Amino acid sequence: VVMAATRNVMRAVRVFEFGGPEVLKLQSDVLVPVPKENQVLIKVRACGVNPVETYIRSGTYARKPALPYTPGSDVAGLIESVGEDVTAFKKGDRVFTLETLSGGYAEYALAAANRVFPLPDKLDFRQGAAIGVPYFTAYRALFQKGCAKAGESVLVHGASGGVGLAACQIARACGLKVLGTAGTEEGMNMILRNGAHQAFNHRDPNYTEKIKACTGPGGVDIIIEMLSNVNLDADLQLLSHAGRVMVVGCRGRIEINPRDTMSKESSIIGVSLFLATEEERHECATAVLDGIEAGWLKPVVGSEYPLEKVAKAHQDIICSSGARGKMVLLV
Repeated sequence: VVMAATRNVMRAVRVFEFGGPEVLKLQSDVLVPVPKENQVLIKVRACGVNPVETYIRSGTYARKPALPYTPGSDVAGLIESVGEDVTAFKKGDRVFTLETLSGGYAEYALAAANRVFPLPDKLDFRQGAAIGVPYFTAYRALFQKGCAKAGESVLVHGASGGVGLAACQIARACGLKVLGTAGTEEGMNMILRNGAHQAFNHRDPNYTEKIKACTGPGGVDIIIEMLSNVNLDADLQLLSHAGRVMVVGCRGRIEINPRDTMSKESSIIGVSLFLATEEERHECATAVLDGIEAGWLKPVVGSEYPLEKVAKAHQDIICSSGARGKMVLLV
């Protein structure tokens, strides 16, 4: 067998036109990129699949990459080679990334050295691929944008997915009272094992009443919202005085009554990891690496797919009946 590296080509998923999952094409003759200064080349073992990658692929997202491109940002694997000026990593180091330059759905991925972090031995590559976007987004939503404080309450809506589980773990470790919703019994049990004090089934028609009964007249201080086009109107009824909804995910429009924000002086705040400053990213990274070290940051891996099944992964992340951990591609 001729190794891909010796031929300088690799298998990678390419998108030549925006559209449905069928536009994801696995090709076996893509050139392996070469790291320039301050870049590293990673031999990919696993890559996380995030909902945002399906929006970008469909062409409906605010950011459109130049075609053709390879999706994927959350890679875990081994350093294959480093560019000039890179001293933090050497060949063979176990690492995970927050983003890539060449795309993560591939056998090799190029990344800026300052977007790459050491992956401790206590986590496997699948878990490493579940850290980047979910944990950085959850931290940003809770603290950088949501100004969460120990002693406050947080409701994580859609808590059994990648960002949701990350938010539960982080919030619990930082002293918040954590409530979570999921769509299945299995999902509810999972969030209780990962930091939530109480779990609610968002398919139960009375679930918002149950949350109100739990929080009392005070309401909830922060809501981390993964599906704001469905839940935002109801969220505003659940908030405390000066409460805030952090909009992490949205798949369409919704009608709300702005008066609901006036009566409690509550806020609706959008969250985008892409807009984080260098300083904010560094703060997220420090919190995440501390969490791994302390042992409370334990990514939960859900469905796993080979690169050949990437279209199925994109279909399932949007259409599945209930998230159970982070979806990953195995390379």
